[in-house]
Amino acid sequence: MSPSTPSLSARSLSTDGIFVPIGGGGLASGLGAYIKAMSPETKVIGVEPGGAPCMKTAIDKGEIVDLPEIDKFVDGAAVKKAGEKTFEVCRQVLDDIVIVPEGAVCTMIIQMYNKSAIVVEPAGALSTAALRFYADKIKGKKVACIVSGSNNDITRMEEIREKSLLYEGLKHYFIVNFPQKSGAVVSFISNVIGPTDDLVHIQYIKKTNKNSGPALIGIEIAAKEDFEPLLRRMDEHGIKYEYINDNNLLFEILI
Repeated sequence: MSPSTPSLSARSLSTDGIFVPIGGGGLASGLGAYIKAMSPETKVIGVEPGGAPCMKTAIDKGEIVDLPEIDKFVDGAAVKKAGEKTFEVCRQVLDDIVIVPEGAVCTMIIQMYNKSAIVVEPAGALSTAALRFYADKIKGKKVACIVSGSNNDITRMEEIREKSLLYEGLKHYFIVNFPQKSGAVVSFISNVIGPTDDLVHIQYIKKTNKNSGPALIGIEIAAKEDFEPLLRRMDEHGIKYEYINDNNLLFEILI
């Protein structure tokens, strides 16, 4: 062995696994090849956003796939097609690929900022966001996450917070049909909004010569468990409503 060739036993890593974000696969293939040469027993886990899983799709199919449509929110990793060379390397050196929903990425961005004062772009939070989906497999093990990217735009923080709240089940939108009489909205707030709920959005247009009128209502709750009691109070007080979080077309138009 030449002096310039590292000894695997002497240079092996002290981590059991490394999580690395994937866009086209350049970082994952380069890092993965190095890790496997230095410490073959260390697991290399790639991480892709749910809206653009080009590498996992390619590896699953055994060939490069051009995704017809992608979600560009995690812009640093939103790629339609994996690179030819990176695909060949990644399929050899990656032990697994985790797909992380964009909402979970947003939650991690906020957590990293609030708890550690680390400001990252969406792609930079991919690897750490993957930990919640891999928790059972890495319990008791030592792992590392590659936090990369420097394209964070502070103007996106409100959008990031919104996506996080929606994903975590803490923000809900309804179309509520209010009777067109004085005090209808006040009555809704008094009877429906719980002590830890927050009415964060209301858009109401009064229509003349109508008995009722629709309003777009946004409610933020403190915990996921508060959602069912919220619906129950609406039903008990005869509130006519349509829940739109799950109506993709209507939600995209209104929110």
